[in-house]
Amino acid sequence: MTDYRQLNEQEIRILEDNSCWAEDWTAVLVTDDFRPNYYHRVLFYGEVRLGTCDRSVEVSKGFVKHSGINNATLRNVTVGDNCLIENIGNYINNYTIGDDCYISNVCTIETLEGATYGEGNIISVLNEVGNGNLVVFHGLTSQFAAFMVKHFHDKPLKDAIRRIVNEELARALPDNGTIGNRVKIVNTKEITNTVIYDDCEISGAARLSDCTIMSSAEANVYIGTGVICENSIISDGSSIINSVKMQDCFVGEACQVSNGFTASASVFFANSYMANGEACAAFCGPFTASHHKSSLLIGGMFSFYNAGSGTNFSNHAYKMGPMHYGIMERGTKTASGAYLLMPAHIGTFSVCFGKLMYHPDTRSLPFSYLIAYSDTMYLVPGRNLTTVGLYRDIRKWPKRDMRPKQGCKSIVNFDWLTPFSVGEILRGKQILENLRAASGDDVSTYNYHEYVIKASALRKGIKYYDIALRIYMGAVLKRHVLEEPQTEVGIGKWNDLSGLLLPESEEKRLADDILAGNITTTDDIIGRFNEINDNYPEYRWAWTYRMIKDYYGLDTITEEDAERVRADYITARRAWIAEIKKDARKEYSLGDIEEEVFRDFNEQLDREVDFEDQKLYM
Repeated sequence: MTDYRQLNEQEIRILEDNSCWAEDWTAVLVTDDFRPNYYHRVLFYGEVRLGTCDRSVEVSKGFVKHSGINNATLRNVTVGDNCLIENIGNYINNYTIGDDCYISNVCTIETLEGATYGEGNIISVLNEVGNGNLVVFHGLTSQFAAFMVKHFHDKPLKDAIRRIVNEELARALPDNGTIGNRVKIVNTKEITNTVIYDDCEISGAARLSDCTIMSSAEANVYIGTGVICENSIISDGSSIINSVKMQDCFVGEACQVSNGFTASASVFFANSYMANGEACAAFCGPFTASHHKSSLLIGGMFSFYNAGSGTNFSNHAYKMGPMHYGIMERGTKTASGAYLLMPAHIGTFSVCFGKLMYHPDTRSLPFSYLIAYSDTMYLVPGRNLTTVGLYRDIRKWPKRDMRPKQGCKSIVNFDWLTPFSVGEILRGKQILENLRAASGDDVSTYNYHEYVIKASALRKGIKYYDIALRIYMGAVLKRHVLEEPQTEVGIGKWNDLSGLLLPESEEKRLADDILAGNITTTDDIIGRFNEINDNYPEYRWAWTYRMIKDYYGLDTITEEDAERVRADYITARRAWIAEIKKDARKEYSLGDIEEEVFRDFNEQLDREVDFEDQKLYM
């Protein structure tokens, strides 16, 4: 704790000679090594505490100025060591400022009575006119948010979670706004009721009101020109620039929001990218992207998602071109609770007149396409399993994680074949086999929920699903010692909590522990999510061990059986690569891809055989 003392007569005389004035000089406290000669034209009101000024501050690359305060009005302010504060047009009121800060050409920085700093704000996502179903606070993660939204209608659980959050906020909220160490704020109009963590840079913002900005030395936050941000929280490593307007939002780690994007009552997590368009009541999980002016994300839950413009939802078909994003949805949910493209294209979509259309009846046929011809909808099951686009998606997402490797908050599981997605594949394969058994092999088409499946598409769908199942089983077997599972957790249904893949039983256990009072803090809840994620390999092994036994009709898995699984894995994986090569050749034949790109991609596929004895992406 810093020791302060009152000014002596000589220091007061120097300050007054420098055109400084105080309502009460006895209320201005300073450190022992205070240097009054670095203060010019400063007005002091209320209680003010000042640190030392013995170093220079870099205001621009290669341009340094000595620390001090010039042309400013301060009221009830604490200023740390070696800060440069100058040209404050209005005043700084009720604020605590850390060390080594540079604050210049700012109109107002102020804390008013009743400030919440964006903490505890209740918003409604998925339904823009619904009751609030999500509490925004600085410790929010994608899992915690998804858990709250999912269990909103369980009133006792909802009330228990809100009580935990509110009790923590009541203990932790500061009495006045704070600015951390090494913060730079320049050319900004208004900062009101805002907490700013270390190493944040704010340049040219229009207004920040009731916000918390969680910057850090490892992942600093940048707020740029024209930004208006109200009642929101911004997490480590994010940037908000170029006239963004944001109200009642949470922005997670390493997100980018830019170019006039407008957001209201929405949340964005882990590496999301938003530009030009608009979001309202949107739940944007990890790696959600929207960068077209005509895009509106409203009342939906998205994850690993790249939104097209209003007339362009076909970018899932982008393949080898290095500039293409592609789509890998793993949780696109509508306000009604139905899902669009579930894990890694696990849902079914169609492109009709250039616009993506949702078909709820086809969720159990994952990785599928719907194609409209006149009034007939043709279903092509499993087709996306063998596309270049999916192959690229599997590998690109881990490379796009811009968060510091240590201390990531939201959990992101990058596996594409998991108990969650493979469970859907198993159900999809069973549906196709039941259709074939009911109608026989001599028909040209099959009907499923008023959709038409050609006989050839059905046979290929079963084949593609079987390839995926065998790749999954072999890959898991390579990652785990062949032994009986040490737990039964994981053998049932699995869920996806916005990046965290977990057994449904573990989600229920967490809910029960919250209700029973066994979990009493938000750190406990987040710690449970981390614990579940740490145990993911064991839970996955329990589920997969039973799956292998069921698939091969075994009572137990011997080493001989394991060799059969491994052999089937290699065969299936080579068949998968061969199908992707066919898809690449088809695209190349259309003339949209340069020969060099096509050749490089095929060489990459040829090297896939090198991974058959190594750990792979799931």
